[in-house]
Amino acid sequence: MTANSDVSPQPMEAGSARLMVTLAVMLSAIMVLLDMTIANVSLPHMMGALGVTSEQVTWVLTSYSMAEAICIPLASYLSLKFGVRKLLLVSVAGFITTSALCGQADTLTEMIIFRIMQGAFGAAVIPLSQSIMVQIYPKEERGKAMALFSVGVLLGPILGPTVGGLITENMDWRWIFYVNVPVGALCLSLLYFFVHLDGRGKTTVDWPLVFGMAIGIGLLQMVLERGNEDGWFSSNTILFSMVIAVLAWAFFLVRSFRTKGEIAPMWLLKDRNLLLSCIVMTGFSMGMFGITQLQPMMLEQLLNYPVDTTGFVMAPRGLASAIVLLSISRIIDRLDPRMLIVIGLVLNGIGSFMMMRYSLDIDIYWVLLPSIIQGAGMGLVFAPLSQLAYATLAPNHAVGGAVVFNLCRTLGGSFGISIVNTYFSRIQQKEWNSLGGGITPENPVVQQFAAAQGQSVTDPGFIATVTNMLHQQSTLLAFVYTFGFIMVSYFFLVPLLALFKKGEKREGDLPGGH
Repeated sequence: MTANSDVSPQPMEAGSARLMVTLAVMLSAIMVLLDMTIANVSLPHMMGALGVTSEQVTWVLTSYSMAEAICIPLASYLSLKFGVRKLLLVSVAGFITTSALCGQADTLTEMIIFRIMQGAFGAAVIPLSQSIMVQIYPKEERGKAMALFSVGVLLGPILGPTVGGLITENMDWRWIFYVNVPVGALCLSLLYFFVHLDGRGKTTVDWPLVFGMAIGIGLLQMVLERGNEDGWFSSNTILFSMVIAVLAWAFFLVRSFRTKGEIAPMWLLKDRNLLLSCIVMTGFSMGMFGITQLQPMMLEQLLNYPVDTTGFVMAPRGLASAIVLLSISRIIDRLDPRMLIVIGLVLNGIGSFMMMRYSLDIDIYWVLLPSIIQGAGMGLVFAPLSQLAYATLAPNHAVGGAVVFNLCRTLGGSFGISIVNTYFSRIQQKEWNSLGGGITPENPVVQQFAAAQGQSVTDPGFIATVTNMLHQQSTLLAFVYTFGFIMVSYFFLVPLLALFKKGEKREGDLPGGH
């Protein structure tokens, strides 16, 4: 496949026009990213309405993430084919329509079909929005642009459970989808009147690459989403899917590097800064999404927080990110992005270390403080990392770079949730066996504890009490050790920052490009 775009977008004039474009793309990105997590807390309500089991209803989440991951790499090709403005308008309009259809779904089959369509339409919005921010701001303000964009990237997924919980508790779960209609209509209006970038160019479709990409990404997402629940490679379905995914990914990567086309341009990873940014983003997303997956579980299962309270407690992490990003946006271009990322990773590590001190008796202060510290760190990682990703990339590869960068963010989140859930369940089982090994009727300590309760070791009530305590303690230890695992993963990323180049973006293509 070949591609040749003659359009080299120039930064827009400063002022109200650029401000309105920024508002339009940020609001669109927040809307799409919110839907990654907004349905999480509503799954129990959907089970009754759709008549499905807890295992079946998770496909509401899996179908969306699979479709999004598959379609993100197509954004660079489609923007060349139809233009950035037209593709963005169609994507947002399709997202609005399919959101309304999700709200009307009466069966699981309908819901999965509409969620796939919703994920497919929404996939292009994030890379296109980020590439527009890169193109409309001059390079001396590129850090500021990425800081503003990162507000939406971080707020969306983190505030999703909060918004979903509020809507589900006070209205109806169907409104988590209906709410996209008025918000999307506002986005569509702003995009229509203020975004005028074209970016069309000559390109053709490499169908073997498209099929290899779709199979590889789709099956990998399915394996990551379902692996822990299905017992990983003890399941023939997971094993077979993983083998096919690896083969498809190998074909997809080799062909992308050979053809240097615009569909899923993984060959852009020849640029060192983009490659390192993608590695760090993947690793950081693993930790970030892992934390935001675990903490609500701990609050609801161990501390018995209501769903809406859990949402409110999770919100300060995103708000802290937004405050930090907005505070440094004016000066970020004068600071060394690598040092900001180091500080951000350290803050996330400190927050994770504080979470290792959790017990069953913690108050809300011990929940909020680590979250706020981590939120501040997230803001200091996302924006400078995005800034470095584009620092040495040619201007006409802005959309392609954004596609690769956001694909890594999406897959990193999936890897993180999958790895964290697997590690957590293994540690929980190990600690259950370890703690329970000494709890026998013959143990004098157990007999004394039973006597203190006015019961014998064979009373059903005493057995239930001990079983509940064992479950609580083993689960708490699993949370604590998993937070420690995430903390270590953050510090492993720090040495990579020494490898970044601080060069200026070239006007030409990458070596070996076209």
